[in-house]
Amino acid sequence: MLVNGVELRDDVFNVEPKKHILWDVVRWQLAKRRQGTHSTKTRAEVNCSKKKILPQKGTGNARHGARSANIFVGGGVVHGPKPRDYEYKLSKKYRKIALAMALSTKAKNNSVYVLESLLSSLEKPKTKAAFELLKERGLSDKKVLVVTKDQNDIVSKSFKNIPNTKVLPVVGLNVYDILWADALLIEQGALEKIYERVSL
Repeated sequence: MLVNGVELRDDVFNVEPKKHILWDVVRWQLAKRRQGTHSTKTRAEVNCSKKKILPQKGTGNARHGARSANIFVGGGVVHGPKPRDYEYKLSKKYRKIALAMALSTKAKNNSVYVLESLLSSLEKPKTKAAFELLKERGLSDKKVLVVTKDQNDIVSKSFKNIPNTKVLPVVGLNVYDILWADALLIEQGALEKIYERVSL
């Protein structure tokens, strides 16, 4: 596949996407992000008197012990959430396949742009230069994912104040952010690292 005069490898940018695999990996990513700090109190943990609230017999009321029972306001919660880890495992091979499918989805939609360098002439961050770069390619009003070879503070800070734009080094490239974006802006030097990450 040829993009901006650069030949892209078919095993990375021309893979037939399968919706279920992409869904599976996005679900795995979002599950890993969950803090899992939610918690409710059981009747044993509620701070209230454990004294029997009324006599066992003779009042015409139901038989009750403490006011911490779940049927009372302020009582404990039955089967409520407790802190837990939502993370689960997916094989590396499966995740690599999904990454190739996500990249291929954008390539097939002609949404991949390969640039020889990204703002390499800048000595300090400049938002105007970053915006001009997007405007030249008609991407100023779209969601754009910028992929750099390594962590680059000048590029990151230049794009930081532009809405709907994310900058990621190849090491942070992921299925969720690729599918989120309308277009991918890839530094040419980053391609080799992408191939290394995705190769099975």
